[in-house]
Amino acid sequence: MVTIIQAILAINPSAKVGLADEDVNQIIWQDGTLPISNEDILAKQTELQAEYDALEYQRDRANEYP
Repeated sequence: MVTIIQAILAINPSAKVGLADEDVNQIIWQDGTLPISNEDILAKQTELQAEYDALEYQRDRANEYP
């Protein structure tokens, strides 16, 4: 599963954040990191999860035929 932190870092690789309970409403932006909207974070998380899911066949095949 793609995490909220992974989605944030995909948008802003230098972001400094804290997060409680994988809850997008409990993000603590640190060290002057500009906040990213919850909608943008969740959209990126969905996008990254779709990309990951699309490659499941390749991962499965690599495990079956090393």
